[in-house]
Amino acid sequence: MLLLYLFGCQGTTYTTRIRSNEATDQPRLMLTLVFVLVASYLLGSIPFGYLAGRIAGIDIRQAGSGNIGATNVVRVLGKRYGYPVFLLDFFKGLGAVEVAIAFARAARPEWGSPEVYGILAAFGSVIGHSFPPWLKFRGGKGVATSAGALFGLMPLAMLIGVAIWIVVFWLTRYVSLASLVTAITLPLVIAILTRLNEGHAKALFYSSLCIAAVVVWQHRSNLSRLIRGREPRFSRK
Repeated sequence: MLLLYLFGCQGTTYTTRIRSNEATDQPRLMLTLVFVLVASYLLGSIPFGYLAGRIAGIDIRQAGSGNIGATNVVRVLGKRYGYPVFLLDFFKGLGAVEVAIAFARAARPEWGSPEVYGILAAFGSVIGHSFPPWLKFRGGKGVATSAGALFGLMPLAMLIGVAIWIVVFWLTRYVSLASLVTAITLPLVIAILTRLNEGHAKALFYSSLCIAAVVVWQHRSNLSRLIRGREPRFSRK
């Protein structure tokens, strides 16, 4: 029996079992996993904020904060463009997860849990959004896409995350601070809700840590401005 290790971390191993008399299954499984990761990355890399700017006649990278995310689009172009960009970015993450899970359920059951495919797609879509090849790997900050991906994997945890975001934003009017606090607390929320008592729950926890790290990294300039007291508070057009 051959073991394919997925999301191994701190002594935890997630395995997909392949019968030894079906040697051809191993490369097929590897190709399937690579396909899910690449497809979700490409879906996540669609730069809706940049495209919205082009439709409006500007390069959003040259306006406001220079970011292609929904927050900057709202600040520069208003909610007419910004809200659709947020929804499209959200559905990139959600769509990647849902398609990957549906694909896994249609594949051979011994190739692993559908949730593991969804977790892989979630990570791929967030990386694609944050580092799109079409824009020299300078993308958004991953908040909306992460929200969509995590909603597809664990809706209750994401709804709690939304509540945390709303409270922090209402108290401070800082979008960046609300996003950072939510990203950092979501892995803890997931750990509490699942109690890490299932294999895919542990994989979800570790992947949420990775996604949180990407979001925090993408917000490093905001964090610097927050510390210096120079971060602008949100105001809508």
